[in-house]
Amino acid sequence: MLWIKSFHIIFMITWMAAMLYLPRLYVYHAMCDDEIGNARFKIMERKLYFGIMTPGAILTLGSGTWLWLGYGFSGGWLAWKLVLVVALVIYHIWCGVVLKVFRDDRNRRGHKFYRLMNEAPLLALIPIVLLVVIKPF
Repeated sequence: MLWIKSFHIIFMITWMAAMLYLPRLYVYHAMCDDEIGNARFKIMERKLYFGIMTPGAILTLGSGTWLWLGYGFSGGWLAWKLVLVVALVIYHIWCGVVLKVFRDDRNRRGHKFYRLMNEAPLLALIPIVLLVVIKPF
């Protein structure tokens, strides 16, 4: 199970890195005012979302489920962690919706909105790590 736990951590880092970087691309895309840059950001966003972020999420959730089945469900900390993981999945899906908005040239939000959006995954990551390491309850 330690191998699975190790890969779970690696996959989670991959997923989180992409979730922190994709909104940063949205910041720069929202500030872009030329067609070449616009096309470049669309490619970068699509490749990050479908090539790194989504596989990272699937592998994180899959290995996490494997760990859950192997170790069982015990402790209130795990219930709270799962609530936060569900929030990250919702955020992931929302990033995909924003991806489509930019792809279709329908963005109406400014770069400041995406700067705030960029920080959202940390609001889940920090308590998840603390819950897993400390297991307070």
